[in-house]
Amino acid sequence: MGISVANIPKQAIKKLIKKYFGVNISDDGAVALAKILESKAKRISKFAVKNAKREKRDRVTKKDIEEYVLKIGLDED
Repeated sequence: MGISVANIPKQAIKKLIKKYFGVNISDDGAVALAKILESKAKRISKFAVKNAKREKRDRVTKKDIEEYVLKIGLDED
C-alpha cells in the first residue's frame, strides 16, 4: 500500500493555522489536515459538477458550491 499525499501544500496549511490561530502545526499535522480538506473539497466538487451538468453547463460556479453548503452542509461527517 502506497503513501497517500495530499495535493494541498502543507506550507499553505501551516500559514493558515499560524495566521488564524497563532500557533505552529507539525509537518505530519499539516499533511493530515490537508488530506481531510482535500477529501471534503472532492465531495463538494463532485456535487457541484453534477449540479452544473444537470443544468447543461460545463463550468462550475460559485452558486454550485454554495448549493452544496445549503443542501448538504459542511458537517456531514
